[in-house]
Amino acid sequence: MADSLLWLLSLLDSTARLAVPLLLAALAGFYAERAGIIALHLEGKMLAGAFAAAATAAVTGSAWLGLLAAIAASLALAAVHGFASISQRGNQVVSAVAINTVALGLTAVLANAWFQIGGRTPNLPADARFGEVTLPLAQSLSGVPVLGPIYAELVSGHNILVYLAFLLVPATAWVAYRTRLGLRLRAVGENPSAVDTAGINVARLRYQAVLIGGVLCGFAGAYLSTAQGAGFQTNMTAGKGYLALAALILGKWRPVPTLLACLLFAFADALQTRLQGVALPGIGQVPVQLIEALPYILTVLLLAGFVGKAVPPKAIGQPYVKDR
Repeated sequence: MADSLLWLLSLLDSTARLAVPLLLAALAGFYAERAGIIALHLEGKMLAGAFAAAATAAVTGSAWLGLLAAIAASLALAAVHGFASISQRGNQVVSAVAINTVALGLTAVLANAWFQIGGRTPNLPADARFGEVTLPLAQSLSGVPVLGPIYAELVSGHNILVYLAFLLVPATAWVAYRTRLGLRLRAVGENPSAVDTAGINVARLRYQAVLIGGVLCGFAGAYLSTAQGAGFQTNMTAGKGYLALAALILGKWRPVPTLLACLLFAFADALQTRLQGVALPGIGQVPVQLIEALPYILTVLLLAGFVGKAVPPKAIGQPYVKDR
């Protein structure tokens, strides 16, 4: 029983850790898409943030400076996307794909040029990464049956970005549904003409949403390379930005259901690492390639089953042209 509980807690602990970059990126997409801007560029912003964080931490030895660099890099790409999509009224999908492509190539080139170790940054020492935080009484309560191990192994022992990511879910829900800014952001994604008629600057609101998303993607990228990992490697996001967007769609553009979708994808990812090399009863050993594809197969199945029920903001992807 104890071994089964520890195995389950280990699986859930991995689920929480793996959900963080998806959750931060999905919340970034929430702000952008609620304001009417397609958030297909999450992947590129995360990748740029991951490289900037790892490169800065490798040079300075500070994870916090790496986080600031990640936010700056992600904000720069967010501003580019905002300029192309909002100011120039360009095609938002084309702009987002261009950003993803540039980020993928540029991070690899810069990593190779600056560090010359095959498109990677040096492995970061513990001092240059976000370390685990032990919550009060975690060790003392670890011997308490059931609840003790849950608190000590599952709740305690994460780095600060993990706790921040989960706290941002109720914070985002409060901003979206209890503040004037949230009301305006949701309105500009549904009916920008009505917002403009009320004397509110549509472009400014959309820029705010995109830049908020840039900050959150910076956190997500920094988490990948300076908290979950110990450095940057080429294409280390590996589609997480697209999974985050899928989670946002499954969550119907609402914070709490989006969190649940991120946890589901992360659970599938955590489970696939534990199924590799394991022979299943009546099936035998499943090919590694099939197991590694499990999170993406789950994404396709869920989207095929539920995307028709998810209604996006009415004005998403539509550039706003003010009536003269």
